[in-house]
Amino acid sequence: MNEHPAKPIDNPVASPHKGARLSVRGLGKSFAGIQVLSGIDLDVYEGEVLAVVGENGAGKSTLSSIIAGLLLPDTGSMSWEGSPYAPASPRDAMATGIGLIHQEMRLLPALSVAENVFVGRLPKRNGFVDRENMRKRAAEQLHRLGLDISPATPVHRLSVAAQQQVEIAKALTLDAKLLILDEPTAALGGPETDRLFSQIDRLKKQGVSFIYISHRLDEIARIAERIVVLRDGKLVARHASADIPVNIVLENMVGRSVDRIFPAKLAPGTKEVFRCEKLTAPNSRFREVSFTVHSGEIVGIAGIVGAGRSELVRAIVGVDPLAAGEIWIEGERIQIRQPGDAIRAGMVLVPEDRKAQGLVLDHSVASNLSLGNYDRIGSKGWLSPQGIGAFAKEAIKRLGVKGTPQQLARHLSGGNQQKVIIARWISRVPKIFILDEPTRGIDMGARSAIYETIAGLARGGMGVIVVSSDLEEVLGLSHRILVLSRGRQKGILNAADTNQVAIMDLATS
Repeated sequence: MNEHPAKPIDNPVASPHKGARLSVRGLGKSFAGIQVLSGIDLDVYEGEVLAVVGENGAGKSTLSSIIAGLLLPDTGSMSWEGSPYAPASPRDAMATGIGLIHQEMRLLPALSVAENVFVGRLPKRNGFVDRENMRKRAAEQLHRLGLDISPATPVHRLSVAAQQQVEIAKALTLDAKLLILDEPTAALGGPETDRLFSQIDRLKKQGVSFIYISHRLDEIARIAERIVVLRDGKLVARHASADIPVNIVLENMVGRSVDRIFPAKLAPGTKEVFRCEKLTAPNSRFREVSFTVHSGEIVGIAGIVGAGRSELVRAIVGVDPLAAGEIWIEGERIQIRQPGDAIRAGMVLVPEDRKAQGLVLDHSVASNLSLGNYDRIGSKGWLSPQGIGAFAKEAIKRLGVKGTPQQLARHLSGGNQQKVIIARWISRVPKIFILDEPTRGIDMGARSAIYETIAGLARGGMGVIVVSSDLEEVLGLSHRILVLSRGRQKGILNAADTNQVAIMDLATS
């Protein structure tokens, strides 16, 4: 790739750039006296993708929320197609032609897919909701994204990845002139991402503009024309092309030199710590899956959306039932009927949806760390605040969590929330550590720290299982890779002898 130095951003232009569709000047925002955005200047042009990158807490989502009318800025101004633009609500933004796909999904679980796609703007006929038209139009967008589900399906029945695609379909029906995509592929696999990019390319040719926020820098190189980098609420670099080395962007993001992303892998031991044979789900989401994990080994599980990856690991730890199959831990056959059985046997899971399944967001960090560890904190069934506090301080120190024991979990960045869940389970010194999408929605700086933590688990002799939609992540972390396709086991590959193409060949077969 050709290197393009970051354009200096001293002396920012005070007026909208000629020809820009959206211009932002001097934008600032603070919360509770903490400045989260300061002096932001940027322009978005017709039919382009502007990538906005930065670590968690850099201000990306705050910026997009102001543009989309969710937040009011404290300072600065915006213009849209040459006229002043100051949305007081998302409805104002949508009326202008600006739509936002949130990083955190905002779907209504009790409503159908079609109702979610058109919520707030249901098509009507003769004064009544035109459900036939609504379902037809929703089905068209779902089909374009490759999501083969009925528009009448209640959203709560969908996987996290499918829900993300519904969010995207919802935005695509807005006929917007500017779409803000905040981590749109966080829950998507390769084929689903390719279909989304095809839609973006099609809309770009029709003049639609995009602000694309992502931690996946390889995606940005594929889809964006320009890049701006935020750090600590300030715009610190501009790149006139997305065709630049990843390490340059990473250095802009973190403010220091970045070497390698993935830690070195040590050879695993010979002791078998986990084995499963012919695991099968009651609904056949996965069938007759068999594999082993050795001490110090990281086994990756890869496959496209719907392959049954998350369903498999959830069943292994007793969250979901098994219809058939057997599990051994250190040579002993184990009956797993509920998560408590797995924990007592030395097996833990960091779930794919950390906010809904891994944390109690409105409880403190200390409270979240103590969950699942009461037997290690209390004495004779009694828990004391002092004991919980001491336990939390040690766990925070061990994983380098940027937060305090008293802080609410929801106020932590995504990377630190994930560290809290990992720290909780490391405290039990398990034999098998399972992580489902461990770096989804996490910036490169925090991601590198989590990779080092995962490698450290293996170096300590644990068996580690990693489920990921990111093939580079699977290859970079794993010793061996189990590939699933439509619930079927297609093969187990040695990471050192394979590549992304070989994995996708199996995953789509």
